[in-house]
Amino acid sequence: MTFIHIIVFLPLLAALVAGLGQRFIGAVAAKTITTAGLFIASLLSWPIFIGFLSGSETAYVQPVMIWVQSGDLTFDWELRVDALTAVMLVVITSVSALVHLYSWGYMEEDPDQPRFFAYLSLFTFAMLMLVTANNLVQMFFGWEGVGLASYLLIGFWYKKPSANAAAIKAFVVNRVGDLGFMLGIFGVFWLFGTVSIPEILAAAPDKVGSSIGFLGLRVDTMSLLCILLFIGAMGKSAQLGLHTWLPDAMEGPTPVSALIHAATMVTAGVFMVCRLSPLFETSQFALDVVTIVGATTAIFAATVGLVQTDIKRVIAYSTCSQLGYMFFAAGSGAYGAAMFHLFTHAFFKALLFLGAGSVIHAMHHEQDMRYYGGLRKHIPLTFWAMMAGTLAITGVGIVGVGGFAGFYSKDAIIEAAFASGSTYHMYGFGIGVTAALLTSFYSWRLMFLTFFGKPRWAQSEHIQHAVHDHADHNDHTHDDAAHAHHGHAASDDGTAGYHPHESPLSMLAPLALLTVGAVFAGFVFHNQFIEAEAGQAFWANSTLFFNEHLMHAMHAVPLWVKLSSTVAMLIGLITAYLMYQRSDDAPQRLATIFAPIYRFFLNKWYFDELYNLLFVRPAFWFGRLFWKQGDVGIIDRFGPNGSAAVVSFGSKLAVRMQSGYLYTYALVMLLGLVVAVSWMMVRI
Repeated sequence: MTFIHIIVFLPLLAALVAGLGQRFIGAVAAKTITTAGLFIASLLSWPIFIGFLSGSETAYVQPVMIWVQSGDLTFDWELRVDALTAVMLVVITSVSALVHLYSWGYMEEDPDQPRFFAYLSLFTFAMLMLVTANNLVQMFFGWEGVGLASYLLIGFWYKKPSANAAAIKAFVVNRVGDLGFMLGIFGVFWLFGTVSIPEILAAAPDKVGSSIGFLGLRVDTMSLLCILLFIGAMGKSAQLGLHTWLPDAMEGPTPVSALIHAATMVTAGVFMVCRLSPLFETSQFALDVVTIVGATTAIFAATVGLVQTDIKRVIAYSTCSQLGYMFFAAGSGAYGAAMFHLFTHAFFKALLFLGAGSVIHAMHHEQDMRYYGGLRKHIPLTFWAMMAGTLAITGVGIVGVGGFAGFYSKDAIIEAAFASGSTYHMYGFGIGVTAALLTSFYSWRLMFLTFFGKPRWAQSEHIQHAVHDHADHNDHTHDDAAHAHHGHAASDDGTAGYHPHESPLSMLAPLALLTVGAVFAGFVFHNQFIEAEAGQAFWANSTLFFNEHLMHAMHAVPLWVKLSSTVAMLIGLITAYLMYQRSDDAPQRLATIFAPIYRFFLNKWYFDELYNLLFVRPAFWFGRLFWKQGDVGIIDRFGPNGSAAVVSFGSKLAVRMQSGYLYTYALVMLLGLVVAVSWMMVRI
């Protein structure tokens, strides 16, 4: 058994042991087995990744078993290992391992810890199956697996109605995207006669210019197939139109949010587009669609993030926006830059989410930033970790010198969009710079509201409840961090007697390791991802289409293009500082002056209301129609209820005839005899 078998199947084995054997082995053993399994998988993944970086590794396919042999459809269960897989292996296993460790402290008082850790490992296994797939059916298996695991984890606290609703919403919205993905797979098999990814990509250039009938029209075959596949990516990676599930996924525990947003489900769509990039390169129309959707998602999510007050939802919309960057990078042909941003984003986004969980832990499950303030003095380690994450996501750095992780990857995307030159790519460039400004603003707004200024804890009902009533933290029907410990009394600080405290070591250690990634991942690895010569050598060991000419052009853009993202970041930082540090009422005044725009952003561009009007209400109307008129009015009336009524009516007549009087029976017999004789006489 090779290392790749161990990496992929060890999380599954750990999930089965923890999930099925929890009553026998207990919570501590379940946590130990799953966490150890992920750390082993992570330690085995890094040498593979480093081997591809150094050029000592070459792509290979490791067979597992014969899977399907049905007519012309034949494929095996195989694990593909190449440079693209290696990147995903270290992202998935490293972040998942740290999330498992973090959950030891965060979920310490939850009574269902074995189930939680089993779900986490199952989630990781499904994502590993997806990224190691060598055919589209196996990819779809992992694709649906992460959908199932996300449903289980988002609704983990199943006694909360909001958690159940969020889990169902995520499942249903993703089914919409998955329909497009399935149709794309069916179309690819119909066109190419195979589901093998290497064979499809090798034959794709020969199909350029062909057309196919679809919905009564003749359309370009490759454009149609690529767009159908991209619809699947839109669902998994929460792009505009199919994004509505992602913010609601915050109902799950914070470690779940970190895993979904940094390493597993939402990265699946980006990975799929990059894995099939030679296929997408056959259709410029499809690439333009990817660019427009990605860029529009980036600006949409950034505008909504400006006005959120829940610390987790700010970071959630940030994820949605950063995914938009990855997609318009892919649409511009800069697949290496898209994967580079996915790589760096995994570190700083996991860091921000887990840091937010540490803040919530310290604030007794209070998630509203308006009730924070001054926390840097009380939880300094969490503060510095989140500071590193903020510096990374906002792209702090100096052109020609260096910077944090996001400085390299996000700027590379913006420069590549400009270098591509087309109208749609310039749209991506403009949106990318604008979104960088908004990202800087809402990220620093989060930092200022949370860690700076005067404490505002006395205004929080949650905190007062913690101090005065000592809420029972074992009730897992509470909000996200109901498992946070109580603070210590501090009677004279004007903060409702509450004193926030730092998180335990099991939560701080993952923050420290992720901080290293947020600071150094861009500097250390940018050559292999986006530099022309090194990138060409690295990605040659994968199916990813690497445009060496674009990478050269990207580095040759004018200086003002290189500086645009940095200038946007500084404007966002200064604006956030002036509004939330130098003025007490500026945000409220702006919200009043621009009330329509504020409400538009606060209501998330009214997508939920629009979908409720267009889909939910009609679905309920049709449901009630078929229920009341169809089921009850027709089926029940003339079916079981109708037959029961006939039987009841007949039985009542029979009862009336059974009077018990002899003369009644004699009369009936006589009448029957008369009828029989009369019938015989008529017949004769």
